[in-house]
Formats: sequence, structure tokens, C-alpha cells
Amino acid sequence: MPIYDTLEQFQRKHDFFVALDSDGCVFDSMEIKHKECFTPAFIKAWELQAAAKYARQVWEFANLYSVDRGMNRFPVLVKALDLLMDYPEAARRGIQVPDLRPLRDFVNSDRPPSNASLAELIKETGDPLLKRTMEWSLAVNASIGDLVKGVPPFPKVVECLERVTAKADLAVVSGTPGEALRREWDEHGIDHYPLIIAGQELGKKTEHLRVMTGGKGYEPRRMLMIGDAPGDFNAARAAGVMFYPVNPGHEEDSWQRLHDEALDRFFAGTYGGEYEAARVAEFEKLLPVTPPWKEARAVTPRP
Repeated sequence: MPIYDTLEQFQRKHDFFVALDSDGCVFDSMEIKHKECFTPAFIKAWELQAAAKYARQVWEFANLYSVDRGMNRFPVLVKALDLLMDYPEAARRGIQVPDLRPLRDFVNSDRPPSNASLAELIKETGDPLLKRTMEWSLAVNASIGDLVKGVPPFPKVVECLERVTAKADLAVVSGTPGEALRREWDEHGIDHYPLIIAGQELGKKTEHLRVMTGGKGYEPRRMLMIGDAPGDFNAARAAGVMFYPVNPGHEEDSWQRLHDEALDRFFAGTYGGEYEAARVAEFEKLLPVTPPWKEARAVTPRP
């Protein structure tokens, strides 16, 4: 079990610090969670049945195959609904998306993007859109708890955890609810590796990193974030932490390279600079900004 429950409790024990995302990074769980849990709940809660095919395309693009991969569920819900309303074929099906202003205000606030935080806001405002959002989020959690089991870590993850924790303080930094994170790490017997498992209830990833590393005496070249999404990279940069990508679609190769060469470079102080830049450049090519249905319209000649 992790030693610490809160970010403020976190104490430096080694000269090196490593943060690690979980879904899609340690566990090959992104596909099953989004395709079998999030998407059906998205279609049902927001009454998108008439445009279900397009709703599925939108949700999978936003959460798995775009620069928004790995985003917390609440801001990506706004993103997905905006994309859907900008999808002409979907709009022609007559679907109606309510005014998302209360949800936009929530995700742009300083509140942690969690069910607990949303519940507090609902208690304060009684807003029906926020209540609907909560019903969706709870349905997602129930579906994940029922369905997502027996999904092991990627090959070489455990070997890397062994090497990391021999020399570095390890923290799980994730936008997933803490309960789900702890259940998955415990299920596979690896919850003793990290000092803390920080989920969405403890704030955003940038806050996780800043609180755990700020004023602790870690040198910049001795701090590393490992993640599979642009949000992980952005959080690392904002907190002054180096970044190693687990490339979507090439996860096993990424963990093999981390095991065989990248960790050696990190501990030797030679990871930053050209080597890190090359890894980030490979990563950024994999996740586009423009949805494929927009690209198709852009290249199709008009009759």
C-alpha cells in the first residue's frame, strides 16, 4: 500500500523523482474503458441514440486518438459534446445538446475535477445540468467497476518499477478516480511500489507534480514524468519535470526502451536535451488535432 494519502504528506526519500500515469500507460485499459464503459454511458445520458454512430466516433477520437487523449472526464465531456454539435451528419439527426455553461464553469474553476467536487457544487447550486453530469459519471464508474477486471500492466512495467523504486521516489499521477486506481494497482500486486497514488480528487496533474516536487530539493534533471497523453507532457513542462512518452499504439516498445536505455540515461543525468526532444517529437506525431471526418471533408473535391 502507498505510504501517503495526500500531496502535502509526500516527502523526499531519494535524490530522484518519477511520476507515472496509469490508464493507457501502465495498464492497457484505455480502449476497454472508453469503448465499453464511457461511450455507452455518454450516448445514454445525453440522449444521443439517434446519432450513436457519430457519438461513438467523437468520444473515441477525443479520448483515444487525439491531442486530448487522457484528459479528465469532465473537460473531455465538454470537448466531445462540442465536437458532436460541429459534426454536420450528427447535427442532421436532430440531437439536442443543452447549454453547457454550468459544466464549462466547473471545469474552468479551481475545483478538483472529481465527483466529490461536483457533488459539492450541485449542493450549492442545484443545477440540473450538473446533476445530469453526475449521473453520467456515476454510471461510468459503475460500469468500469463491473467490467474492467484482469487487465494486467504492459510487459516490462514491473521490471521498470523495480528499477525506478531502487533509486527514485515513485508517485502515480492520474486524472482517474482514486478508488479505481487503488483497486487496479492492488489487483495486480503492484500498489506497494508508489509512495502515493494521486487521483482526480487530489487536483489536476500539474498540481500533483508541483506540490510533490516543490521545495523538496530534487534537481530538474532528476525528475521525470512518464505518460501516454499530451496532458501528461503539459503537466510535466508546467512543473519543470522531464517527460518520457509511452506512445499510443506502441506501448510495449516504449516500455522496452524505457527498460533498456531511457532509465539508464535518466539515472546517469543524460536523459534531457536531444534524447528527450527526440522522444517527444515521436510522440507528438501520433495524436492529431483535427478529427478525421473534418480532414475527409477538407480533401474531398467539390463536384
